[in-house]
Amino acid sequence: MDSDEGARAVESSSGADLVVCERDMVVEPYEGMEFESEDAAKIFYDEYARQVGFVMRVMSCRRSERDGKILARRLGCNKEGHCVSIRGKFGPVRKPRASTREGCKAMIHVKYDKSGKWVITKFVKDHNHPLVVSPREARQTMDEKDKKIQELTTELRNKKRLCATYQEQLNAFMKMVEEHSEQLSKKVQNVVDNLKEFEPIEKELLSHR
Repeated sequence: MDSDEGARAVESSSGADLVVCERDMVVEPYEGMEFESEDAAKIFYDEYARQVGFVMRVMSCRRSERDGKILARRLGCNKEGHCVSIRGKFGPVRKPRASTREGCKAMIHVKYDKSGKWVITKFVKDHNHPLVVSPREARQTMDEKDKKIQELTTELRNKKRLCATYQEQLNAFMKMVEEHSEQLSKKVQNVVDNLKEFEPIEKELLSHR
């Protein structure tokens, strides 16, 4: 699809592109919606947030006790929760900054399924605050933590792609080594077979001496 048609492609569960239109249509999450990966779910919900008028926050996750892999993730609104003032003996420890937290409950919960897909198991649509439709204005409501999370998420995605590229190169190299070793083994075997053919001749020569 051309860029001037105002659409953006996101990876879907079928392996094809899920087209999320930026102008006329908003694809809303729903329970049972599938994605190929956790990153695909993040990209989709971030795009949905941008269209609807809020900023996505990457929230808590659940990991496997066996190998530490992420099994489930909550993605929500950056106005989720409340800012807790930290106080010491003689008043606030630091000067409080303006908080974007308003206790918003909007979120999706995605879980790794045994099928290999990531599935939305819970979707809370309603926000308890006005939505800012303008992407620029929405982005301006991000605090420093949100920006850092966005940056780290993008960096992680790029690192994963780079690792996948390196893995492909390593696999190709290992295949070449394996093929070369196989050819070398065949040559050695041919030499051994040739030597075996000369053994009877050598024995016959020795018997005539």
